Amino acid sequence: MLSISVASFAQDAAPVAAEATAAAPAASSGGDAAKGKELFNANCAACHKLDGKSTGPALRDIISKHEISWIYKWVHNSSDLIKSGDAAAVKVFEENNKIPMTSFPQLSEGDIDNIIAYTSEPKAAATAAAGTTATAGVPGTVQEDGISNNVILGALSLVMAILIVMLVLVNKVLRKVAAANGIEVVAKEPTLPIWKAFVKNQFLVLVSAIFLLLSGAYLVYGFFMQVGVDQNYEPIQPIHYSHKIHAGDNEINCKYCHSAARVSKTAGIPSLNVCMNCHKSISEVAETTATPEYSKAFYDEQIQKLYKAVGWDAASQSYTGKTEPVKWVRIHNLPDFVYFNHSQHVTVAGIECQTCHGPVQEFEIMKQFSPLTMGWCVNCHRKTDVKMEGNEYYTKIHEELSKKYGVDKLTAAQMGGLECGKCHY
Repeated sequence: MLSISVASFAQDAAPVAAEATAAAPAASSGGDAAKGKELFNANCAACHKLDGKSTGPALRDIISKHEISWIYKWVHNSSDLIKSGDAAAVKVFEENNKIPMTSFPQLSEGDIDNIIAYTSEPKAAATAAAGTTATAGVPGTVQEDGISNNVILGALSLVMAILIVMLVLVNKVLRKVAAANGIEVVAKEPTLPIWKAFVKNQFLVLVSAIFLLLSGAYLVYGFFMQVGVDQNYEPIQPIHYSHKIHAGDNEINCKYCHSAARVSKTAGIPSLNVCMNCHKSISEVAETTATPEYSKAFYDEQIQKLYKAVGWDAASQSYTGKTEPVKWVRIHNLPDFVYFNHSQHVTVAGIECQTCHGPVQEFEIMKQFSPLTMGWCVNCHRKTDVKMEGNEYYTKIHEELSKKYGVDKLTAAQMGGLECGKCHY
C-alpha cells in the first residue's frame, strides 16, 4: 500500500508542478534576464534578496507592485522622490527603517529593464534547479517526486512496528489455542549464551573484526578530515567591528575597506587609517544604532578604542603620535600549500564577496561562513561558468575549448580550474 501511494503521489505531483510552472508569470519581455542577474549581483545583492527581506525589501516580481516609470525615478534618485512627497516612495522609505537607498544614476533605463526581467523570473524554476543539484539525495530534503525522505522513512518504521506487534499477538493467540486443545508446547532445549555461541563461530568473529576495523578506519578518517575546517569560527576581536552596521546599514562596499582584494592575492586587513576616513567625524553612534545585545555606550567605547590605537585626540582634532597596535584575530586561514588569489576571483571572474564569505552585511560579528575545503573549491569550479563579457584574455582559449567540449559556456573546471598546479605549488 505504501509503494502504491508513493507512486500515485509522484504521478500526480508531476502534472501539478508542470501546471504551476506554466501558470507562473513570465519574465518581463523588455529586458535580458541574464544581464539583469549580473547587474543585480553587482548593484543590488548587497541590500536586497529576491525572496526575502534584507536591508531592503524583497525584489521578486517588483514590477507588479510599482509602475515602471516610478521604478526608474526611484533607482536613479530615491531621495528626490521621497522629498517630493511621493506617497509610494515615502511608504517604502518608512517600511524599511528609513534607510536611504543608494542612488544609481549610472544605470540606464535599459539596465533597469534587465534587472526587472531577472526579478520577474518565476521562483518555481529556481527551486526546481536547486532540487536537482544541491539537495538531491540529502536526508530530509524534498526530491523530484515531492516526498520527503523523512516521511518515507517514518512510514516504513511505522509499518515495521505494526508487523512486530502483529507477530507478538499471533504468538499469544496460538499458545492459547494450543493450551485449549491440550497440545503441549515443547520447551526449547537450553542453549549456549549468545556470546559463547558467537565466540565459537569463527566466521562471525572474522566478519565482525573486519567490520569493526572498517568502521574504526571510517571514523578516524572522518575525524582527520575535519582538522583545520573552521566553518562558523567566530572569534572575539580586540575592537568590536560590526559588518551589519558598516556593510549593511551604511552600505559600505566591501572593497572600500578590503581594497587589496581587487589587485592582490590577499584581501588584507584594512589599515586603521581607512577607519579614520569616516570616524574623524563620527565619534559616537546614533541612538537608533543600539540593539538589545549592544548598547550605544558599547559602540561608542569601541570608537574610543580606535582613537587610542591610532593616537587621535577628538578634542583637538589632531593626532598625538602615540599609537598602539591592534592584535586582530585571524578568521580565514588556508594551509601554506594552498594558493588562492583574490584578484583572480574578484576582478577577473567578477565573483561577489558574499559568494564565499556569506551575507556579511548581516553579521554583527564576522565569522567563517564557508568550509574552505578542497572539495568546496572544486565543486565551485565545476559549476561556475567563466565570465567572458569584457574579458578578452580568455577569448581565444574559450573558443577552442568550447568547440572541444561542445558547449556555449565553459566552466572554470573545463578551463583548467581542476589542475593541481593551479592551487598547489
